[in-house]
Amino acid sequence: MDQPVRVVADAPPEQAAIAGPVLRTAQRSHQNFVRLALLTSDLLMLLLCVGAMWLAVDEGDQIVSLLAIVPVWFALTGFYGLYHRDRVGADNATLDEIWPIFHCITVACWLVFVGTQITGLQTLHGGHVVGFWLMAVIALPTGRSITRIGLRRRTALKQNAVVVGAGLVGQEIARKILRQPSYGLELVGFVDSNPLPLHHELAGVPVLGSTSELAEILETHRVEHVVLAFTADHEAGLDVVRVCNELGVQVDIVPRLFEVVGSRASVYSLEGTPLLGLAPPVLGLSHRIAKRSMDIIGATAGLIVLSPFLLAIAIAIKATSKGPIFFRQTRIGRGQRPFTIVKFRTMVADAEDRKAEVAHLNVHSDLGDGRMFKIPDDPRVTRVGSILRRTSLDEFPQLWNVLRGEMSLVGPRPLIPHEHQFVNDWGLRRLDLTPGLTGLWQVCGRSEVTFSQMLVLDYLYVTNWSLWGDVTLIMRTVPALLGRTRGAA
Repeated sequence: MDQPVRVVADAPPEQAAIAGPVLRTAQRSHQNFVRLALLTSDLLMLLLCVGAMWLAVDEGDQIVSLLAIVPVWFALTGFYGLYHRDRVGADNATLDEIWPIFHCITVACWLVFVGTQITGLQTLHGGHVVGFWLMAVIALPTGRSITRIGLRRRTALKQNAVVVGAGLVGQEIARKILRQPSYGLELVGFVDSNPLPLHHELAGVPVLGSTSELAEILETHRVEHVVLAFTADHEAGLDVVRVCNELGVQVDIVPRLFEVVGSRASVYSLEGTPLLGLAPPVLGLSHRIAKRSMDIIGATAGLIVLSPFLLAIAIAIKATSKGPIFFRQTRIGRGQRPFTIVKFRTMVADAEDRKAEVAHLNVHSDLGDGRMFKIPDDPRVTRVGSILRRTSLDEFPQLWNVLRGEMSLVGPRPLIPHEHQFVNDWGLRRLDLTPGLTGLWQVCGRSEVTFSQMLVLDYLYVTNWSLWGDVTLIMRTVPALLGRTRGAA
């Protein structure tokens, strides 16, 4: 831990007097640019779909009717907030907008189709509407995703951010911001009057001042995003929010019970007092059948489609190192039942015998937690194995475990018996569902996730499970499989 570097924000009075309006103007300009980029993307995608239908049907009257869907779409987007959440930030992902986009384009197509049937001005063929709708459902999210990737790569569009609270939670939030440039946040520093010693990853992040100096800090550093990760007292936290509201700065609040607040949480009011509702988890028979059906379909399709690729990997492993092609290891499954996991071998044949030699390199031991074993550049890894680990290709044989029902496509992390012995009480809820090939632990940092954080993530996954949640986690795993997240699972 490093002692925090304290930087006192000190702006001249005349600068402070004009900084507020300048900051708000810059924020509006930033938001308008992002909104315009998303609007342009949607327009291009819709026109592309109309063009594709024109090539397919070559009927002018049909194309004119399909073009009418475009203005109807834009008229409806306000009801769905598709241009209101226009910040390029940690809380804004195209995956979160898929359902609103799906619903909006469905309603737009239906209104135009019904309108043409009622007025009789143009007779729009139902098949043509369905064809346009299918393309638009895919094209609109794809265009928005590409647009956001481009926006987040532009340094000028990154939002300056500060974390209020330099305690354990605040520092963890800061580390996540630094690890993920895709959040579009530029961490300026901490705001805390009594910060804890900083983690070594945060050695270059300054403490800008106390909460009483927040307004001056926001204006001096042109901060557009504040994360409130606990304050010394209740009133200080209220003051933080009020200052941010006055200056037009986005503020995200870490809830006190963040370890149990997941995607199913809802906010409602009891005579003016906001309450955070946590419904009890429901894992009925129908839910398990739906999840198992998706596992069977996904694993079967994966094994068939990837079979030539898997064969090539097997040949490469056998040709470049001695030992078996597959690595088998006992893991703990649903209901604490052990099973044998299958992966491509990525280490030398005597890796287990040499484990004691490299134990001092365990990154989790450096953090004071020896419950998990992970070495970033393990000397026991083979040349082919290093490629497989970077891209997570060594995990694909686990599709066989999924097909057998021992694993799921998405689920809690499958632990070895040594790790499982440290799980107790509420942590055992993680095994209410079958361990997964991927999960929250995979997309939230993989090997950088500590044992305690992994238990929290698995608990949140199980208690907030939904089929759509599994689909989004699979889609979020793709960058991890391409080596865009750090560490190996």
